[in-house]
Amino acid sequence: MRFARSRPKGSEERTLPLINVVFLLLIFFMLSGQLAAVDPFQTEPPQSASEGQTPPRQFVVHLGADGRLALDGEIMDEITLGRVLAQHEGPTKIRLKADGRVDAVRTVVVMEVLRNAGVEKVDLLTVPERP
Repeated sequence: MRFARSRPKGSEERTLPLINVVFLLLIFFMLSGQLAAVDPFQTEPPQSASEGQTPPRQFVVHLGADGRLALDGEIMDEITLGRVLAQHEGPTKIRLKADGRVDAVRTVVVMEVLRNAGVEKVDLLTVPERP
């Protein structure tokens, strides 16, 4: 009768479970990394000396440096934005993510459109000042 030689416990037997764990972590991070929403166009928020807490998400309005508007990722003009928000029932809170390079007058015009649509509160998203 022949018996198979038993191998001494080496690094091969300890490496396989480690490779499996690393592979599973790689898959996990690849899947979870794609869950963040992508903005419809790039915006650089203006800087702010104050820091505040972000309220629960309701609507996000993007205002690009070129004046384009988007509501929750859907690009639209001022009239459509006002119409969509006016049709929303209940209290409306908006987070306005404006590019820091956009003209202040354009930002005020958009805020007027929001106010005329019945928006009760607008939070202008900013980033803290760099020291």
